[in-house]
Amino acid sequence: MKDGIVNDTLLREFYESLDPRSRASLDAATDRVVEVKKRGGKIAVVTGSGPNIHEGVTTLIAELMDKGIVDGVTTSSAVVGHEMAGALDVVKMCNATEVGMDEAFMPRGNVFEFTQMSEGDLAAIRAEMVLDDDLIGRGKSAKGHFVLKAAGNMAYPMGLRNETIAEEILSVARMLGLPFETVAGWGCDRRTMLGIGAEKGLPVLVTIPQMIGGGAIGIAIGDSISVGERSLRVARMLGEADIIIESAVALTQEIHDGPFETYTGHGIWSHWKGLGTYSLKDKTLIRIDLDENLRKAQDIQKESKLIQEAIDKGLPKTKIARIPFRMEMSAFARHEGSLPIIGDIGRIWPVLAARAAERLGIALEFMSYSQETDEGRAMRDWIVENVTILDRSKIRARAEEYSRLRIRSSASGAR
Repeated sequence: MKDGIVNDTLLREFYESLDPRSRASLDAATDRVVEVKKRGGKIAVVTGSGPNIHEGVTTLIAELMDKGIVDGVTTSSAVVGHEMAGALDVVKMCNATEVGMDEAFMPRGNVFEFTQMSEGDLAAIRAEMVLDDDLIGRGKSAKGHFVLKAAGNMAYPMGLRNETIAEEILSVARMLGLPFETVAGWGCDRRTMLGIGAEKGLPVLVTIPQMIGGGAIGIAIGDSISVGERSLRVARMLGEADIIIESAVALTQEIHDGPFETYTGHGIWSHWKGLGTYSLKDKTLIRIDLDENLRKAQDIQKESKLIQEAIDKGLPKTKIARIPFRMEMSAFARHEGSLPIIGDIGRIWPVLAARAAERLGIALEFMSYSQETDEGRAMRDWIVENVTILDRSKIRARAEEYSRLRIRSSASGAR
């Protein structure tokens, strides 16, 4: 996906579809990204799950990591599982009873999914685990419909493969003292955030609020390193960042103003106990969100300081602001460097990425587009065809190399 990847006409349409205030915020965000990168600063992205995968945003972020624009990412255990399975794939959805499944244990709608895979990928998985060829055969002959969706969670055999290989990745991660995400990244396609992060030594970490939802993968992520170590690693990434971009993600207050952040107050006791802390002060928080109440909360704070007043008086923010108040609105609305961009991430991310890259003199080799457009459909098909599933052999080779270096380092230290 290299030649003519940037459709300027479509990106202009995306930009003009935003309301005037969001256009102004997007302009300001682009200016800030360019300014920070020109002086050698860092950008961290806090991503959510589903929409970021479906709109190709995670693949675009991987490209921005490869090109030196994004320096670290937090994400969810669900995204980790999807990237292990190649980000997007095509599944065949069948009536579960017709393929021999017990409806009592099937998802709502009594649906069972089959991953549409190449013979090469099937052979690779067959070398790792026993496959039910009778089930695969029943899936091929059964009636059903095909859906392009986030890869690897509910479909056979990729979902089961993810669950199974998570245990192996966890054992390697614990032996080497590394996060699950790093070890999984050794085997992931470099066009995923996990893969390019592992290749370039950039942090890609699941946050503690986003750990649930990835099945056995989420559990393995949680078991790979301690909660304290994970919190420190996330704090280090966000502390080093000049810009934090929040992309269709909930619970960000628990993510960026966690136990080691002082500006919003929660890290005050870590400082008292002599632990390292960081501050959101003077950082830029860019949030891409569909909820207009996010911007309303910021307007209320700017006009009347009501949000801060509610906190100072211990009053419920929802009642005093008179809007539905999500947790992530509090720190964001009160932060002087906040830029809310209200709109679809599928339209905002490509405009931000393309404009920033052009001004920085960087040629991008991948561009995402909103999935309902022709370009977006072609982009999603490209991901299915080109972003590969996790390669177990690469993990084993990298683990052997890493452990050998650790042994040598320990031996030389002992001398």
